[in-house]
Amino acid sequence: MTMSVPSELDNPLSGNGVSRLNLNEAKTLADQFGAIADPARIQMLSIIATSATGEVCGCDFVEPIGKSQPSISHHLKVLSNVDLVSSDKRGRWIWYRLNRGSIDGIISSLTSAAVGSQS
Repeated sequence: MTMSVPSELDNPLSGNGVSRLNLNEAKTLADQFGAIADPARIQMLSIIATSATGEVCGCDFVEPIGKSQPSISHHLKVLSNVDLVSSDKRGRWIWYRLNRGSIDGIISSLTSAAVGSQS
């Protein structure tokens, strides 16, 4: 009995897998995903995204998130460190807004990576 030898066409990934992201893009995405891999941070991004003015005072996260102000500050710093939110200080308070470029960058990177794999 003879067995056929599979060709490269039988396995679309037989040594021909291609990443549509370079290492720097992948690292940036991984850092951003790590930052949002926390329920409180997801809630914070949602609060900012749905704000009528597009920005939220750091003091306004305490009640809806149910965390202390130091904890809120830590979470906002994590989001800021990966460029998902921008901020500016006004008096005693810091106001936060989404960094649309970074949010759009995540979506764009995932979309371009997925589009190439759908062919």
